[in-house]
Amino acid sequence: MTTLGLTSDVVFVALNNESWPICVASLCAILAIACSVVALLIHPTRRGNVWETVVLVLGVIFYMAALSVAVVGAARAAGGNGRPNVTDVVIEGHRPDLKLNFDVHADGVDRWATIDVYVNGVDKDGEPVGNENLYESTLRPNDKGEVAQRVSVPVSVPRNAWGIQVTALTAGGEMACEVRSSRGPTCVTLKLP
Repeated sequence: MTTLGLTSDVVFVALNNESWPICVASLCAILAIACSVVALLIHPTRRGNVWETVVLVLGVIFYMAALSVAVVGAARAAGGNGRPNVTDVVIEGHRPDLKLNFDVHADGVDRWATIDVYVNGVDKDGEPVGNENLYESTLRPNDKGEVAQRVSVPVSVPRNAWGIQVTALTAGGEMACEVRSSRGPTCVTLKLP
């Protein structure tokens, strides 16, 4: 698998995502090993040689199936989710002249997928204040499936806002911050100075 470009971190992400193809690949690999052991135990007679060949061919088929399913499963599980992270969030200045700085990072983003970023003024309960987003952006991945963007933008926060919430999500994902989903958003809330 390493020669095909799968690193251990990709496999661990796939296992962490409870990817059934990785489990199927493991089962096929165990069956391939079992076939090899059974082939060694067959007595070398004319009929035994035929059975040994059949068992070895079956082992090779299981081995190739394990390799194929592992590569496809790891690539599918570790890529495409594009879980975004929002880091280094800083609010500069005082009302009404505020400047918001933050980083958005995601990897494993599908070629045609996007990461949507929203900034809203919120009350103490995290509910949006006002009907419009303070900032809205759609980010696309580079050719390696990565999104890395430093955002620095002036914001005009509503007077009754307690804080600012930055939400980054894979396009088409859930907007609710507490949702339990592989396509759930990342939410960061900062109290206003």
